[in-house]
Amino acid sequence: MGDVQLITSREVPLGGPRAMRVRRTLPQRARSLIGAWCFVDHYGPDDVSSTGGMDVPPHPHTGLQTVSWLFTGEIEHRDTTGAHALVRPGEVNIMTAGHGVAHSEVSTPGCDTLHGVQLWTVLPEASRHSTRDFTHHVPEPLALQGAEARVLIGSLAGHTSPVPAYSPLLGAELLLDPDTEIVLDVEPDFEHGVLVDAGPVRLQQTELEPSELGYLGPGHDRLRLTNLTDRPARVMLLGGEPFPEPVMMWWNFIGRTHEEIVDYRTEWEAGSERFGRVQGYTGSVQRLPAPPMPKVRLKPRMNPPGDGDPSAWG
Repeated sequence: MGDVQLITSREVPLGGPRAMRVRRTLPQRARSLIGAWCFVDHYGPDDVSSTGGMDVPPHPHTGLQTVSWLFTGEIEHRDTTGAHALVRPGEVNIMTAGHGVAHSEVSTPGCDTLHGVQLWTVLPEASRHSTRDFTHHVPEPLALQGAEARVLIGSLAGHTSPVPAYSPLLGAELLLDPDTEIVLDVEPDFEHGVLVDAGPVRLQQTELEPSELGYLGPGHDRLRLTNLTDRPARVMLLGGEPFPEPVMMWWNFIGRTHEEIVDYRTEWEAGSERFGRVQGYTGSVQRLPAPPMPKVRLKPRMNPPGDGDPSAWG
């Protein structure tokens, strides 16, 4: 296994009346963060004609950015910045919650197959109370020897995305040619995660199956990926400097204390202007109610002690 920590996914339902199933690799007990990336959902290919697709009613967020990226399909996004946008393959949509935002996500009537990832990044203290915002960007395909990349956020292979990041980050889609090995120069101060969509793919010396995530800690300036199949392979590459702040995550909120999370929940249930109101959503449930708070105090999420030592991962 070497320097790579293998993280398997677990299947969970999304919120809403149709409760589409997704495969989640972050957060987990074994690892909460990769840089500021704190949430990784992978879904599909999902036959929308038989499952009904995605229908997530208006719901709130605080202290994070959502990063939506599709391989196949189309999703209608509405939020309380006033944005009404379509999420399409090859087009990244980033919503910054900051002080508070609400949004809905619905697969469109013409969508036959839904397949993609939903990612979150946690905002650092200096930015987590910022004004809500929405950014749409179409990354140019970047030709590499043996692969094609699309850089959603950050910099890779001499190409920098114009999308604003609030901490040092990297997010990219990589399409690997069949039976090909590539070596990428990466920031040695970053930790990196590789989520396999189509594979298997080998990261350094560790084989990763589809929906598995491989974690590589700081201290590496090169990242080696090998497509072990005779077909194109696809991975998402996520990276960033280790996030130094404790993070409180519960439901759709990110804060720093138990009391903050309680206040966010209370304000959402009361219809507070902190989150605003999503206009134009026509589903059967007009807003997702917050679940009850747990009976115990929430604890901050931190990566395990001895994080840089592979022998400590278990």
